[in-house]
Amino acid sequence: MAESHEQRHLSLLDFFGMRVVSLVPSATETLLDWGVVPAACTRFCEQPDLVHVGGTKDPNIAAIVALQPDLVVVDEEENRLDDYNALVAAGLSVFTLRIRSLGDVAEQLPVLAQRVDVAWSMPALDPPRSEWSSAFVPIWKRPWMALGAPTYGTSLLSYLGIGNVAGCDGPYPALALEEVRQREPDFVIAPSEPYPFAERHRSELEQVAPVIFVDGKDLLWWGTRSAGALKRLSSELRGHGPDQDHIHRA
Repeated sequence: MAESHEQRHLSLLDFFGMRVVSLVPSATETLLDWGVVPAACTRFCEQPDLVHVGGTKDPNIAAIVALQPDLVVVDEEENRLDDYNALVAAGLSVFTLRIRSLGDVAEQLPVLAQRVDVAWSMPALDPPRSEWSSAFVPIWKRPWMALGAPTYGTSLLSYLGIGNVAGCDGPYPALALEEVRQREPDFVIAPSEPYPFAERHRSELEQVAPVIFVDGKDLLWWGTRSAGALKRLSSELRGHGPDQDHIHRA
């Protein structure tokens, strides 16, 4: 009987190394950048050539167990505690990430790299900038929700010198646009995910402040992309602040 695509994929994994299942989109991307091809991932990892085992919040535990992975990668924020407990109860080795900042990436990913027999450290970054502006970062509408803190995305913006006007409201607060407008952010940073903000939303968002559309992955996905994302976001955001001379001095 001819092998299926999935069987051939697993056979190659067994030949080249350990079986890793990633339930975290950022971790899946990072593993692939390291040359570690996951045995499976979630449908939100945007890897159509890999086996999918459900979503980040509803993984197919039975399918994961059937793969007999050497390691399952989860994130404390991205995945549910109940699913983590089910994987552990099934006897699987589970590596838990807790990424809330750039510092967490630098500290925790080398440990994951070691677990999958890869050497990696965070590339050298430009020095952090002093705060020169503030922003509102919507991540959803109906209802409106914002990126708050502690979150990786807010940490990234802080590193670039941008304060988050929702930074004291918890990680992902629900905030009406009128309330945000009263906080007087210098601009709105609208990412392309998880809600697909685009040009058609400009007029509504401009009720709050001038709008900058950015790649949601660069703002919200962490890992091997982090250093490059900082540079790309810095380039996109430079020139939008209220005090240009200060930006170039920072």
